[in-house]
Amino acid sequence: QVQLVESGGGLVQAGGSLRLSCAASGRTFSSLTMGWFRQAPGKEREFVAAISWSGRNSYHADSVKGRFTISRDNAKSTLYLQMNSLEPEDTAVYYCSADSRRPYRTGLPGVKSEYNTWGQGTQVTVSS
Repeated sequence: QVQLVESGGGLVQAGGSLRLSCAASGRTFSSLTMGWFRQAPGKEREFVAAISWSGRNSYHADSVKGRFTISRDNAKSTLYLQMNSLEPEDTAVYYCSADSRRPYRTGLPGVKSEYNTWGQGTQVTVSS
């Protein structure tokens, strides 16, 4: 079973940038579809982005498209989320996730029920 640990969160001013990382343990990372989700206080956890096991395909939520970019380095077993032009509305705890039940799957799921492994989250706060 893969384990996930996020890092890179923090406090940033509006318009700034952050890069989140998610380090995965275990040998299966390179076969797994990965995703980023976020949860603001009092709100449901929402989809941010997903990337295929190969890294060739990715999908971003409309709310972050053009500002955030998901990527991965399978040699380092690490997932990334580059966040640019941050807005106060991006303030949330960001979670890394994996679909470890279906290695080498096709498609990029955008719902949290499709992912069964989660990190502990990292806080991102954007001040206005």
